[in-house]
Amino acid sequence: MPALMRFEVDEPESGVRLDVYLADSDDLDLTRSRIQKLIAEGCVTVNGQPVGRPSYRLKAGDVVAIVVPEPVAPRVEPEDIPLDVVCEDEAVLVINKPRGMVVHPGAGNYTGTLVNALLYHCKDLSGINGVLRPGIVHRLDKDTSGLLMVAKTDRAHQFLAAELKARRILREYLALVHGTPQKDAGTVDAPIGRHPRDRQRMAVTRQGRPAVTHWRVAQRYAGYTLLQLRLETGRTHQIRVHMAYIGYPLVGDLKYGRAKAEFGLSGQFLHAGRLGFTHPATHEFMEFAAGLPAELAAVLEKLTAV
Repeated sequence: MPALMRFEVDEPESGVRLDVYLADSDDLDLTRSRIQKLIAEGCVTVNGQPVGRPSYRLKAGDVVAIVVPEPVAPRVEPEDIPLDVVCEDEAVLVINKPRGMVVHPGAGNYTGTLVNALLYHCKDLSGINGVLRPGIVHRLDKDTSGLLMVAKTDRAHQFLAAELKARRILREYLALVHGTPQKDAGTVDAPIGRHPRDRQRMAVTRQGRPAVTHWRVAQRYAGYTLLQLRLETGRTHQIRVHMAYIGYPLVGDLKYGRAKAEFGLSGQFLHAGRLGFTHPATHEFMEFAAGLPAELAAVLEKLTAV
């Protein structure tokens, strides 16, 4: 079935073009050109009325609805890929995702993903996100390791998605950054949207969606700092963008940091170490922790030995 999604425009997004607003949505994961086509086809309404112009300027309080047809894609096959299962019951699954694993299939990348592994491991994933993202409530970048929750039923998916939107999910990360902040803790409150010139990147921009990251120093090294970060919102690449914005880019982040690999890392030093949420069936708060993978722990050992 086609997916129907609704969004209410916040005050900071007032005046933003309709196509830009939808393209910046973390929930849609659609290109701007694809969104423009859906607008032209009458699949997008504002306050219940079709809007045929991608350039329509939104106002605070507008309710935007979009019908996204089911993706036409190659069948995603189950694959016997080992999973580090932290917790599992009839409603949810918590996975410790390794670095280098893509969460869900995309163009030219339909094998070896977490979804392929989940389809083999589980026979009853939530189908809310369609065939390409069954059970996926939130994502981690390919080179970000750590804890990820997966919904096994549609009811669990709806509950966890609502908790995520209401900012009641605990998500804490460890990141190694360049530089040494003078303060021991701080908050970055800066909106994030698509980069105005490079649509493959995100950036702090006035037209972006609200984004808040709390950070504190976990350990200082010569020229580097290990930070513990807590997400209040969950925009695409939020930690990577926010840390680069305040002058402390992540080690190994070639997209937003220094254009040179360090410590032999393949990708950014970022690990989702703590995850907490209210269980959709029992309504008890559950919290999980996962230690650094060996590749990242080895980097800290090298810095400690200096």
